[in-house]
Amino acid sequence: MTVPGTAPVDEDAFRAAVGRLPAGVAVVTVVRRGVAHATTVNSVASVSLDPPLLLFSVHVDSRLRDVLDEVDGWAVSVLADDQADVADWLASPGRPAVGQLDRVPHTSAPVSGAPWVAGAAAWFDCRTAAVHPAGDHDVVVGDVLAVAQGAPAVGGLVHLRGRVRGVR
Repeated sequence: MTVPGTAPVDEDAFRAAVGRLPAGVAVVTVVRRGVAHATTVNSVASVSLDPPLLLFSVHVDSRLRDVLDEVDGWAVSVLADDQADVADWLASPGRPAVGQLDRVPHTSAPVSGAPWVAGAAAWFDCRTAAVHPAGDHDVVVGDVLAVAQGAPAVGGLVHLRGRVRGVR
């Protein structure tokens, strides 16, 4: 959408500029009909402490977005500083729909049963409270039903300038 009287923002310039905004890297998972689906995101944010709410954005054409129309329980694993390989794998196009978590150690979240990635810095178990259209993405807001933290010395993974980097 262009504001009247202004030129449209160049998509490549926007992507490069927003790439300078460090963003935490996480994996969102959901289980539908016994199959675990996962994707890497860098758009997780805390929305509210009372009640506890978390949000993430997902491309409207993604497999995960389709699954969220049928299943309202999902989980977030905030990736640790040494989990760049997990982030890359679950962001890679063409990965199989079935068995994509076979190579990623995980456990089941206590409420939704969606996978929590082992060794992560933190975990959230959520239920969809609202979905808001936002351009080519949807913003998914969830009630946080359970939360856990990883080992105290574990750092986080940050996306900056098109790369993931560990921080402590």
